[in-house]
Amino acid sequence: LVRLVESGGGSVQAGGSLTLSCTASGHTDSGFCTGWFRQSPGKEREGVAFTYADGSRTFYADSVKGRFAISRDNAKNTLTLQMNNLKPEDTALYYCASDTYYRPPEFCDGDWYPSPPPGSWGQGTQVTVST
Repeated sequence: LVRLVESGGGSVQAGGSLTLSCTASGHTDSGFCTGWFRQSPGKEREGVAFTYADGSRTFYADSVKGRFAISRDNAKNTLTLQMNNLKPEDTALYYCASDTYYRPPEFCDGDWYPSPPPGSWGQGTQVTVST
């Protein structure tokens, strides 16, 4: 069982920065994809940024490219999302997610969704960006 615990959400004015963290426990394989999704009221959950466990592959949604950076500290089993130049449209509940078992890196792309279903998900952390 993979457990994910997020922290770091909050409220910030447009143009500000926030750092989200996700601490994982329970992975039994060293190869998996992990990343961040977000969901706003009335909208579908969307992928924000993904990374393969060893950092060999990363993906960013077009809406966050150049502003967000994903990284993973394997020694600490911690996933980080650095969010800069935040915009009001970034307001959402942000979820950390991970594959539960081994998957090869080629699956860690823009179509990735945690596997096997339902995958592992954190509880979510709120990010609110005001004008």
